[in-house]
Amino acid sequence: MTVLDNASKHLEALPQAGHLIGDKFTGQGSGEIFEHVNPSTGVVQATFEMAGKSDVDDAVTAAQAAFPTWRRVDANARRRMLLRVAELFADNAAELGAVATLENGVPAVWTPTLAAALPADYFQYYAGWVDKNNGEVASVYPGNQLNYSIPEPYGVIGILIPWNGPLTSISMKVAPALAAGNCVVIKPPELAPFSSIKFGEICLEAGIPAGVVNVVTGGPETGEAIVRHPGVNKISFTGSGATAVKIMTAAATGLKPTVMELGGKSPSIVFADADIDHASLLSAQLAMTTLSGQACVVPTRLIVEDAIYDEMVDRVSAISSSFKVGDPFEPDTLLGPIISSNSCSRIQGVIDTAIENESGRLVTGGKKLDGDLSGGYFIEPTVFADVENKSSLAQNEIFGPVLSVMRASGEEEAIRLANDTSYGLGGYVFTRDLNRAHRVAGAINAGSIGVNGFPLVPPNAVFGGKKGSGFGREGGRAGLEEFVSTKNVYVELEHPSFG
Repeated sequence: MTVLDNASKHLEALPQAGHLIGDKFTGQGSGEIFEHVNPSTGVVQATFEMAGKSDVDDAVTAAQAAFPTWRRVDANARRRMLLRVAELFADNAAELGAVATLENGVPAVWTPTLAAALPADYFQYYAGWVDKNNGEVASVYPGNQLNYSIPEPYGVIGILIPWNGPLTSISMKVAPALAAGNCVVIKPPELAPFSSIKFGEICLEAGIPAGVVNVVTGGPETGEAIVRHPGVNKISFTGSGATAVKIMTAAATGLKPTVMELGGKSPSIVFADADIDHASLLSAQLAMTTLSGQACVVPTRLIVEDAIYDEMVDRVSAISSSFKVGDPFEPDTLLGPIISSNSCSRIQGVIDTAIENESGRLVTGGKKLDGDLSGGYFIEPTVFADVENKSSLAQNEIFGPVLSVMRASGEEEAIRLANDTSYGLGGYVFTRDLNRAHRVAGAINAGSIGVNGFPLVPPNAVFGGKKGSGFGREGGRAGLEEFVSTKNVYVELEHPSFG
């Protein structure tokens, strides 16, 4: 069966609507017509009208109307609703997976986790926080005054998510926002809008009241309308640094707080005492098979200690070239397509420029696939060795299956290279020396560090970046606290005596 045949077989999974406002699904919007292209085939598989300013107005109005009731919903009832959302993710895993594969090409082998299990985990986790978002009590003068603080929801949160993992990103943001009592207006990316609509269907089926969750699909104009809307009280965004600057500029006009989870160029340091089999396999898998390298936290800079450098280059290259690239609906496919024709051409341009400028030694890959896959946007897993850390290849986020390998003489140089970047989202350390593991993890200037492994952003763990990788946190208690504002209440019980 061809890639096109396989995609056509699953098309009925795509929702017809492009927006959810209140409890109404619609395929009509006040913006321009958008044609969604399946990245695996290069063929238009759906069209819809994107949301314009008037649609954003309607969505925010619906959220504002729902907020006074939603914030006061009994904790047990709200918990049950969030748990029901988690159950429905599991119940609809096959359909959600098909939608994810159609919209952004993520291989079906990964969708049970990315489109169902991980989102369900986030809703289960934050359901448990519904009645634990407590304030503090303090008596300034015991017996005379009572002074206490209470966390309150902001109101309406603007949620702007990326195309590479829409349901995971939605769950990391929306689950704590709802648990804290907020309502949300979600803007899915136009390149991958369908999962968000399915999420809206799940929320209504779970009993979440109309207007609490709204979805308006569109491009930059839709996002700007949400950010600038006076009825939106806070913004949570995942995406590129360039877009983040525009969002923060727009948010500044309304003095709105923001959470920014941005890009990365994460280093992975492999020391000579590491488990080489494990380190080489995981380094290749994370950089290449995680959404075909289209993920912000994956280690795309591999820093290897001198003594094992040549062996690691050979191993990582061999493993990378063994991964099957192809039809994402096939069960043995590990790498799917790049999201769009423009992105594919950009990545190919980065590779070609690196070869031309001798920024590194091309060891494997480097080309767009042709033949049966020529209609889609598939790029071979690509490994460059002997990369100079100051080069564009090492410094800029490529967002594709391209790994840069560089040499370090020892621990001090490895840490220096790891931190010599404008990003600070993730970092990785491979060593059998426990003292070194803690020492290096503490020295890497990034928000999340993996030692001899990679945690797939579990809901109880805090996730977020430093430097050009953003600010604010998702996951854990910190993720909940991003969606509350603390109020202080002072009660005078007796008039104080001063003498």
